[in-house]
Amino acid sequence: MEYRQLMEQSGTCATFHIYVKYRQSATWQGILAWKEGKREMEFRSVLELIIEMDAILGRK
Repeated sequence: MEYRQLMEQSGTCATFHIYVKYRQSATWQGILAWKEGKREMEFRSVLELIIEMDAILGRK
């Protein structure tokens, strides 16, 4: 699947775009973009990323 096609897809519960900026200390740092909520938030670890995604999905 091409990048453009991928970005046009939407998930059933929510659609997230994850931008990994850095990989330090055996984890990722970057930006989580929530498409439906039109919000972006930075994360400093994969655990933070998962917690934020879980919190968003829990609100639905």
